[in-house]
Amino acid sequence: MIKDNIKNVRARMKAACDRCGRDISEVTLINVSKTKPIPDLMEAYNAGERIFGENKVQEINDKLPQMPEDVRWHMIGHLQRNKVKYIVDKVELIHSVDSLRLAEAISEEAVKKKCQVDILVEVNVAEEESKFGSTVSDTLSLVKEIALLPNIHIKGLMTIAPYVEVPEENRTIFRALKKLSVDIEKQNIDNICMGVLSMGMTGDFEVAIEEGATMIRVGTAIFGARDYSI
Repeated sequence: MIKDNIKNVRARMKAACDRCGRDISEVTLINVSKTKPIPDLMEAYNAGERIFGENKVQEINDKLPQMPEDVRWHMIGHLQRNKVKYIVDKVELIHSVDSLRLAEAISEEAVKKKCQVDILVEVNVAEEESKFGSTVSDTLSLVKEIALLPNIHIKGLMTIAPYVEVPEENRTIFRALKKLSVDIEKQNIDNICMGVLSMGMTGDFEVAIEEGATMIRVGTAIFGARDYSI
């Protein structure tokens, strides 16, 4: 079933790319495997998937030794500063850097571990009180401050759009993040790249692709609904 789900998601990705004149190679699928057991991840792996996204540090650390070495892990959930030391040298990308204090903690641990850490700055475009992230208006000053820190590199932006029944309603959110990335890119700030736009999930990833997403985070459409009572 998971193999078929992946095939379906990738077909939808291709159709969305075709609609807006993009090549599907421009969009990376992150298989959001939070709360899912190793056999489910292995089914996705055997279907050709290599990039998995997790929300919790502990879950990455538990799953990492049980999966093949060529799996690339992405931290997509809110990251607490006291958990940074357990994750900086284990993930390919941290999507959810939402404050200077968190960036400083990542930089400090990266220096200690002698590693380089790629991050995205999380932007709360919709300014939802329940969500983390910088405001659109504060993001430029935040990235300028983070850019000065050692061993940490900004690769782009991330947002979590509101949950909506109609995906089209999030088009303005994705368009705003794309515009922000273009505006920041024009500043030509050292140690800042705006090549990655992580936006779009199961319910709205096609709209996100049409508006410029380079990474989409898809869980339910691949692994099925989650049981959070576990």
